[in-house]
Amino acid sequence: MAPYTSDTPFNQIASLKQGEYENCIFTNCSFAEADFSGFVFIDCVFTSCNLSLIQLNNTALRGVRFLACKMLGVHFETTNVFGLSLSFDDCQLNHSSFHKLRLKKTKFINCQVVDADFADADLSSAVFENCNLAQAAFSRTNLEKSDFRTAYNYSIDPALNRISKSRFSLSGLPGLLDKFDIVIEN
Repeated sequence: MAPYTSDTPFNQIASLKQGEYENCIFTNCSFAEADFSGFVFIDCVFTSCNLSLIQLNNTALRGVRFLACKMLGVHFETTNVFGLSLSFDDCQLNHSSFHKLRLKKTKFINCQVVDADFADADLSSAVFENCNLAQAAFSRTNLEKSDFRTAYNYSIDPALNRISKSRFSLSGLPGLLDKFDIVIEN
């Protein structure tokens, strides 16, 4: 039986025993390339951690917050999708994949999400506040009611994605017109 740990702070550690972690806080931990397959994280917070290239096969992430974390090349699509609930503040998510995930109302605040894969994902009512979405892939993605007003460098084809009731700023409109290869001037 996997161990259960709750209400515990972890500071500057580099490994964890497989188990269930609830209401735990991980601060300044270096988990780069760690294998979290089969772990369960419920209402946990990761702050200033390096989680680049971690393995998340069948990992449960329920109510998990990531604050100022480096998470390069993470394949979130391999997680356990039951109860999946995430939020990201000030994170580096470059080259990560959210392919086919249901991430309704997910918040991405002040994040670098360069070259990320959101194809076939449900991001309805998601918030991308002050996020760099350069080369992020949106294809057959549900973006209905999502907020891109302060996001930048995105390219979203309205013909290939569901964007009804999404919010964009006037300065972001070129990201919706990229496929037409037109010049927009002030």
